[in-house]
Amino acid sequence: MKAAIVQIGNSRGVRIPKVILEQCGLENEVDMEVLNRKLVICPTSQPREGWAESFQAMAKQGDDTLLEHATKTDPKWDEEEWEWE
Repeated sequence: MKAAIVQIGNSRGVRIPKVILEQCGLENEVDMEVLNRKLVICPTSQPREGWAESFQAMAKQGDDTLLEHATKTDPKWDEEEWEWE
């Protein structure tokens, strides 16, 4: 498919048909880079994407305990190593 480069203010742009945006999962923001003289546009990755589902799965498996309590080998460590005021 060919597309025209159009003037947008002081910049230029390409109009991307809605069906292509949907097929690529492009919404409000994208990542762009140039690879071998080609423009690559990808959906932005969301930090922590999928974390909620992972936490729910961990809770179902009983694997959501704090590591501090699970790995503590010497409960007197805090009392012997620190000076409390």
